[in-house]
Amino acid sequence: MALNNDNLKAMIVSNLEGHGFEANQHGRMDELADAIAKAVVEHIITSAVVIVIGGGHYAGEKAKIE
Repeated sequence: MALNNDNLKAMIVSNLEGHGFEANQHGRMDELADAIAKAVVEHIITSAVVIVIGGGHYAGEKAKIE
């Protein structure tokens, strides 16, 4: 499953609302959730390492994440 900023943002908003945060005209919860989601996805994509064990050709190289 691919990482998706929008899906993660929706989950963050839902969890914040579950903890009593309210989205309103002057609130910035939506912007906060968007910033957090983008940072998390970017961090996972740039830092992820996949170790391939067995099968096919393996010379210790890291798998590409797209």
